[in-house]
Amino acid sequence: MSGYCHNLFIKKRLVLSIKKEMKLISIITAIIFFLFACKDRVITNSKKILTSPPYSLLTDSISKFPSNANLYRERAVLLSQNNELNLANADYKKSWEIKPDENTALEYVSNLLLINKVDEAIAFLKECIQKFPHNTEFNRRLSEVYVQTGRNQAALDQYNKILRTDSGNFEAWFEKGLLLTQMKDTNAAIKALEKSFAIQPVNYSGLALANLYAAIKNPKAIAVCNFLIQRDTAKVLTDALFIKGTYYSDKGQYAEALKQFDECIRRDWKMTDAYIEKGIILYEQKLYDEALKIFNMAATVSNTDADAYFWIARCYEATGKKQEAIENYERAISLDRHFPEAKDKLRRLEEKN
Repeated sequence: MSGYCHNLFIKKRLVLSIKKEMKLISIITAIIFFLFACKDRVITNSKKILTSPPYSLLTDSISKFPSNANLYRERAVLLSQNNELNLANADYKKSWEIKPDENTALEYVSNLLLINKVDEAIAFLKECIQKFPHNTEFNRRLSEVYVQTGRNQAALDQYNKILRTDSGNFEAWFEKGLLLTQMKDTNAAIKALEKSFAIQPVNYSGLALANLYAAIKNPKAIAVCNFLIQRDTAKVLTDALFIKGTYYSDKGQYAEALKQFDECIRRDWKMTDAYIEKGIILYEQKLYDEALKIFNMAATVSNTDADAYFWIARCYEATGKKQEAIENYERAISLDRHFPEAKDKLRRLEEKN
């Protein structure tokens, strides 16, 4: 290549390079302009919201008394109630900075979680635990966040910290029991729930405890359920009856189990699970026609319950009605696409045809 041509080639390359750089600069400039425009729009919209009813009076007061933490907190609560959570967060933060009290802290944490600032919420809760060591509510809330984010051991550590300083905290024992259940440590979960129920025998802890007793076929399940039923003067409680029914069913005491499920249905005719459990007992006794009637009732009560159609299909399959069985297995799968038992039975039936 001659010197002239070589220089011309370099000049062309240089021109192209400069053009590319200029184009890139233009794009970056446009992006920066867009981001600033968006930011300005957000600021403008925020200002417009805060200077309009129902916030305008509080905003005026804040402009006159900018060091009044209660005004920021009051506006934050109002913003939260109207789902303006990001604006509320700024006010909660400002209120906390001016006057760091416990109630503001708890509301601020709730708002952080609502806007999915989980790491920030965790850091803030740790700060509050150090600042307010006497208030175990911050440990409890931190435990809840750990549970929700799958950090079970960290959550368990927080519950243990609470209980070391406040062994009579029945809610902490209850929540620890639920966490241990989730961690599949049944024996430890039962001990925690027993503590909770002994301190404060409320329905929800009693039902959780009875459910675990029933799962391991411990007759204490019946004692706890009977205690809860006796206290239910309005006779509206169904969960305790249902747990008794499942306990008797698992023990093979079908007549007693059916009584409990019938009473559940009498108290709440829409209780689909009671129909299904009753139907399963009849099915296992090979009373297929009677079971089919019960499962059809379950499907009538809740036509989106996949289990009802699964058991309808099983009744049809047991009585040799393959096409009806196939149709109902398909219906169950359409309602619950993650239903392996229904898929397996449908596949086997289709292979036979």
